[in-house]
Amino acid sequence: MTDWLIQNAELVNEGRRYVADVRLAHGRIERIAPTLAARPGERVVDAQGRWLLPGMIDDQVHFREPGLEHKADFATESRAAVAGGITSFMEMPNSKPTTTTREALEDKYARAAIKSVANHAFYFGATNDNLAEIQRLDPRAACGIKIFMGASTGNMLVDNPDTLDAIFRDAPVIIVTHCEDTPTIEANLAVERARYGANIPVERHPYIRSREACMKSSKLALELAHRHDTRLHILHITTAEELDLFAPGPLAGKRITAETCVHFLEFAESDYATLGNWIKCNPAIKSASDRDAIIAAVRDGRIDVLATDHAPHTLEEKALPYEQAPSGLPLVQFALQCALEQHFAGNLTLERIVEAVTHAPATLFNVQERGFLREGYYADLVLVDPNRPHTVRRDEVLSRCGWSPFEGRTFKSTIAATWVNGHRVWDGIALDDSVMGRRLEFAR
Repeated sequence: MTDWLIQNAELVNEGRRYVADVRLAHGRIERIAPTLAARPGERVVDAQGRWLLPGMIDDQVHFREPGLEHKADFATESRAAVAGGITSFMEMPNSKPTTTTREALEDKYARAAIKSVANHAFYFGATNDNLAEIQRLDPRAACGIKIFMGASTGNMLVDNPDTLDAIFRDAPVIIVTHCEDTPTIEANLAVERARYGANIPVERHPYIRSREACMKSSKLALELAHRHDTRLHILHITTAEELDLFAPGPLAGKRITAETCVHFLEFAESDYATLGNWIKCNPAIKSASDRDAIIAAVRDGRIDVLATDHAPHTLEEKALPYEQAPSGLPLVQFALQCALEQHFAGNLTLERIVEAVTHAPATLFNVQERGFLREGYYADLVLVDPNRPHTVRRDEVLSRCGWSPFEGRTFKSTIAATWVNGHRVWDGIALDDSVMGRRLEFAR
């Protein structure tokens, strides 16, 4: 493996920004110092004027393998991820078959080991019928247990009250939840069908997957977590009301944490008029005031983690009428650039963004030796050029679905390079996918 010396970079790490040199050797960060001299055989990168960040750890993606490979697989989506500065991902269980047995979980790890250029871990999915499997789960085998408390893609809804209570009581590892109340959604959908028939406009999506549906389900998850002192992480928060359920401030000591996603910082319901089903997702993108409240919550720590919920579908699927068009959008390749726009806009500090996309997921999932620029840690890094704008084009999209909701959007920064375990997998122009990523390890 090639060793690297990155010189004159502005490191953004653990609440600080400072210029230093960083040596990568044998897949690890060997040394961080004000000045380091190059060694024979070392490749040198002059990073003057650029930011060096720990690679993003995305705690919520859907890479569609196995069973839905016409949309995506571990090879295509991991390559899109590293081109966007994401060095590790945690993937959801709603594949075909679902990841609801230990055999299915290990099958995913085996597939990713030979396909994924990013580091990887997988959630174990909860159902109404697999409590015994959950109780026997090795805490180090999965990043967490995923509970769909509202029906979404993959039909893994857990709606039996006794089962939910037992999962929260017995979970051997952190629980992550998709919180939308299905009866509320179904009642809203019936109203819209009565009004529009088969031609419901996509603009009604945030009123079908309503704020009331989100709040009711999130409150239930918190009630269960408080009852059993469960470690709970609620995913993709979309409403201002839900933010009052979470405590501001640092992550340390929290038993209940929250995540939102980059598209909820970027889009609002006015964008349905131009982007239509492209931005149809569950939970739904809501109002501009919700967007502003979410940004404020990332700033003050009520929201701990910023992720993607990358969920690709084909253009043909997205072109279907509203009810038939699937929910979800491809995001990993441009997610970090999207998040950094909040810094350029003056909404979030660069240090806070790095905390939310990297430090916090590493900490709350107990990821071993990743997520920070520290000597001895794995060399997962991303080099960002803040002075080189980048306009997204369809022909550069690496996800199998072949499109992006950001097409035509100009970001103020560019991902100049990405290293995974010390291997430079992205140089700002091309991929070197000759080395696979590793299975994430958890200190539990």
